[in-house]
Amino acid sequence: MRDVAIIGVGITKFGELWDKSFRNLISEAGTKAILDAGIEGKDIDALYVGSMSPGRFVGQEHIGALVADCSGLDTLHIPATRIEGACASGGMALRQAYISVASGINDIVVVGGVEKMTDVVGGEATNILAMAADQEWEAFFGVTFPGLYAMIARRHMYEYGTTREQMAEVAVKNHENGLLNPNAHFHRKITVEDVLNSPKVADPLTLLDCSPISDGAAALILAPLDEARKYTDKIVKIIGSGQASDSLALHGREDICTLRATVEASKQAYKQAGIEPKDVDVAEVHDCFTIAEILAIEDLGFVKKGEGGKAVEEGMTRLDGEIPVNPSGGLKAKGHPVGATGIAQAAEIVLQLRGEAGKRQVKDAEIGLTHNIGGSGASCVVHIMEVI
Repeated sequence: MRDVAIIGVGITKFGELWDKSFRNLISEAGTKAILDAGIEGKDIDALYVGSMSPGRFVGQEHIGALVADCSGLDTLHIPATRIEGACASGGMALRQAYISVASGINDIVVVGGVEKMTDVVGGEATNILAMAADQEWEAFFGVTFPGLYAMIARRHMYEYGTTREQMAEVAVKNHENGLLNPNAHFHRKITVEDVLNSPKVADPLTLLDCSPISDGAAALILAPLDEARKYTDKIVKIIGSGQASDSLALHGREDICTLRATVEASKQAYKQAGIEPKDVDVAEVHDCFTIAEILAIEDLGFVKKGEGGKAVEEGMTRLDGEIPVNPSGGLKAKGHPVGATGIAQAAEIVLQLRGEAGKRQVKDAEIGLTHNIGGSGASCVVHIMEVI
């Protein structure tokens, strides 16, 4: 297996982008990544794209070919593959691109993620997202993802004493970080009281505990490490990659307060990277709901199980904390165009490790981690990167 580097990144603005189409978004992100890497179309060997449900959101399937076409790569006839793994589609696409370069099958690979979610009304978007749950045992009975994560939150509160205020602190922190990210969906400072007093969605979760419905795209360029210096002096190496799955429905899990897919995927990534959780300097985790970030920092090993709420409350995950989490603003403030999320997380980590994250830059960041989950945790992909 060859070592693999990320040599280019591109990301669009996230938000309700009425004036941009699915094609516009992925073309913009891909073009930015190609320009950042300093490559040309003829250099590209393969294309992977993560997208959860474009057939329902914009009425378009056959996404691999579409992305190659709208990116001007159709005449090169490169293989283009769409990857679907619910909200983990982007992370899975990155893993497949990584494997293709590491194996030696391909050299220069473009990997993107995209979703255009606001072309349908909010209720329909909720129904589409519910397709990532278990249709027979959950969605059929009217359970939505806010409902599933509300059950997890209630159990975590019961088991470990986690408070509503601690969950609200996740949203407050990520909105503060989002203010520093020009591409974030939300640029709005909020307080704990704002979160607690916002409209109830699924008790105990309120509107400001939930990530938004967003449009957006992101892209990366991967290359063998021994060739990366031809394109850039700022080398970010992928040193660990892990993927795991779990029961699709919550009732099939031994403990709904632990996402075993996260635990197992991170074990794989840490082992490959030869590091421990304490060695990570910055992380982008999947905070689709505030309770999800608390679960993530526990299941990734940053804190002991049950201590995630306390860690957030004490400032451990802030930009100047012991382990800065979601400097981009996370899904909560940066936005969550589901197919793009995993790639956008990686793009943020690359910028952090290069020292190019502007006002949200984490000091002396050398090792970064991304954590991308699908559904209520049935799929998880973890990547670890290091600047060399």
